[in-house]
Amino acid sequence: MKEICFATNNPNKIAEIQAMMPEHIKIISLKDIGCEVELPETQDTLEGNSLQKAQYVFDHFQVACFADDTGLEVHALGGEPGVYSARYAGPQRDSHDNMEKLLVELNGKEDRSAQFRTVITLLNEDGQQQFEGIAKGEIIQELSGEQGFGYDPIFKPENHQVTFAEMDKHQKNKISHRGRAVQKLIEYIKEHY
Repeated sequence: MKEICFATNNPNKIAEIQAMMPEHIKIISLKDIGCEVELPETQDTLEGNSLQKAQYVFDHFQVACFADDTGLEVHALGGEPGVYSARYAGPQRDSHDNMEKLLVELNGKEDRSAQFRTVITLLNEDGQQQFEGIAKGEIIQELSGEQGFGYDPIFKPENHQVTFAEMDKHQKNKISHRGRAVQKLIEYIKEHY
């Protein structure tokens, strides 16, 4: 069994990704390696933040690891909230507050097109790889659905009649931004691990 650290303590993210991994790969969390600090996220791009987090773990704990950063990019808002998606409504990182703020910002705007974008950086003894996943869609008028997390209740992916929050985990994984980035990560891991 090969262990790779996913630079998060979010059990939803760990479970989502473990479900997609080959059987011989075990995903471990920051807690599992004894990392108690809040990882730095001071870059102004998703690419920069995911690399910064992975680099911190690799440098301080000497384990193969990957980190992701995800942003919701709304066309009518010039790509906001983007890299600031998790703390759009403030440092408390409250999903409900973030969604409420976004809906207020979009009030009266006809163009509600948006995309989720995830960038994953994998760091190991062989160096660094980055993988990107994009899910295009639109922001609906009000929250719908109980599944998922973050902005899922207001994001309806292209060619679907329901939000991410109305899909089960397997349905969402097939088409989500994180799912697409993880597929690329998994293909790389299958070839190299």
